[in-house]
Amino acid sequence: MSEIESDAPPPRRPTMKDVAREAGVSTSAVSFALNDRPGVSDATRRRVIRVADRLGWRPSSAARALSGENAGAVGMVLARPADSLGGESFFLQLVSGIQASLAPRDQALVFQMVDDVQAECELYRRWWAQRRVDGVIVVDPRVSDPRPETLAVLGLPAVIIGGMEAPGNPGAPQLPRQARLSNIWADDSGAMDLIVRHLYGLGHRRIGHIAGTPGFAHTARRIASLRAAARRLGLDHAVSVTTDFTDRQGAKAARRLFSAPTPPTALICDNEVMAVAAVSVAAERGLLIPRDVSVVSWEDSPICHTLHPQLTALVRKADEFGGRAASELLALLDGSAPRQLQDPLPQLQPRESTGSPPGQ
Repeated sequence: MSEIESDAPPPRRPTMKDVAREAGVSTSAVSFALNDRPGVSDATRRRVIRVADRLGWRPSSAARALSGENAGAVGMVLARPADSLGGESFFLQLVSGIQASLAPRDQALVFQMVDDVQAECELYRRWWAQRRVDGVIVVDPRVSDPRPETLAVLGLPAVIIGGMEAPGNPGAPQLPRQARLSNIWADDSGAMDLIVRHLYGLGHRRIGHIAGTPGFAHTARRIASLRAAARRLGLDHAVSVTTDFTDRQGAKAARRLFSAPTPPTALICDNEVMAVAAVSVAAERGLLIPRDVSVVSWEDSPICHTLHPQLTALVRKADEFGGRAASELLALLDGSAPRQLQDPLPQLQPRESTGSPPGQ
């Protein structure tokens, strides 16, 4: 197949001067018309808008920043290693829901990954100075989290996804009254209680927990909730092992738990990627699921339905969760007061991977 050669220059973005020339008006008149400012007649405004649409003219974010207008974008930063996402579906669904809520308002989503929360705070400062975004969506609250204070000082509107309090920590720092921060959170303690009660009802008294990243507020809450449930129900063992959410560390944690003198008869995994890794490690050791060990995934996804045996999982609609967070941010940008919202408690969907422990 022969290559198509062309000496034609790449297409040039239309400018306000192009619109002015086509419409037969001055560039200042184009500016007044496109920014809905007085100074031109209605007929001229309509003509300019028609020409701009036909040429495909759009305002640049830099020009809007210089003029003091909104950036037309919101930011989202993920301070995790890129490989920690793996096949985890939660963030994909979350971002999908965020984008679905932003699209009708013609708001772009600026997404970036960084190494840690300090780099994330620096990025917020840079975005604020450049007027790159109008607000941000914050994920993965930490036990000691500098981001809320940073955003409050900048005056940058934000919605924090996830509870900001963790055991032994007073929660988010005391913020200035003018802080424009809303919070939408899920009940991790209630969700853990659902899982433990299900396993307890099947007869399990030794439960292992392959937890997420240490330092994350939701990881601390889940670990503390498991311990509280163990005390309340009189479980023999309830052990949590922290990871980075990857299948590699999930498998390592499963091997550690299975090698204990009294291994667990049930595992709770903080995402479906680690749940699948735990199932694989069980197979390596000749353990059958659920005859020898039961497995529960904190997140549900198609992989939980297609794996054999199918994984018992918490079912929550991450896309709707993300959509609500984006809607809250848009409300802040429209001048609404900050508020805190609790997301509906997820439902536990029992499947083939959980059953009675050995000997029952």
